[in-house]
Amino acid sequence: MPLENCLFDQNIMVSKHVRLPFLLHLPGPALNRDANWPVILFLHGRDQRGEDLELLKDRGIPQQLEQGAELPFIVIAPQCPGYCIWPAVFDGVMAIVDEVARTHPVDRSRIYLTGLSMGGYAAWDLAMEYPGRFAAIAPVSGSASQERLQLLQDVPVWAFHGAKDDIVPAAEISGNIAAINAVGGNARLTLYPDGDHDAWTEAYRNPQLYKWFLEHTLNP
Repeated sequence: MPLENCLFDQNIMVSKHVRLPFLLHLPGPALNRDANWPVILFLHGRDQRGEDLELLKDRGIPQQLEQGAELPFIVIAPQCPGYCIWPAVFDGVMAIVDEVARTHPVDRSRIYLTGLSMGGYAAWDLAMEYPGRFAAIAPVSGSASQERLQLLQDVPVWAFHGAKDDIVPAAEISGNIAAINAVGGNARLTLYPDGDHDAWTEAYRNPQLYKWFLEHTLNP
């Protein structure tokens, strides 16, 4: 299989002592075109932390790609160190995005953000930390404090959650969506009635998610 049709390993020094590894997927030859590519930044869950990028292929978008899915996006999947949580390395994550945008044909107006569980929390938080960087976000099985959600007023949000999630209560996500829409935002929720904490299997298999991403572009 050609390299550009695979997930392959990269890493970047984000400080003197911290190197962040990441998987990078480039669309295959069948999807090649002259224009710059949209990007999906994917943030994994708690159990995929560490120094083994193979762990990332067990769930979410990296799993879909590993199983042969073809997506018309550059996909960036960094790995959080085992001793910390995503917010501790947010600057490093964005450094990876900037480096990929510098070295590959990236459409900077169409960079999308998603994540599952711990990465779902991070998707909310990273979008609030870096307003104006993401054209749309899709948090899965993760929540956020409602105190800053007004920062997402101009960011389209599509959240996915299991109604029977006993780790992150679905009511929290419903509250987040309501809070964003209350200030004039554009937020929606897909709630799987029989779903538990694993909402990501259904979410990332849904072709409508990827079509929805492509409907959104950052204003110049």
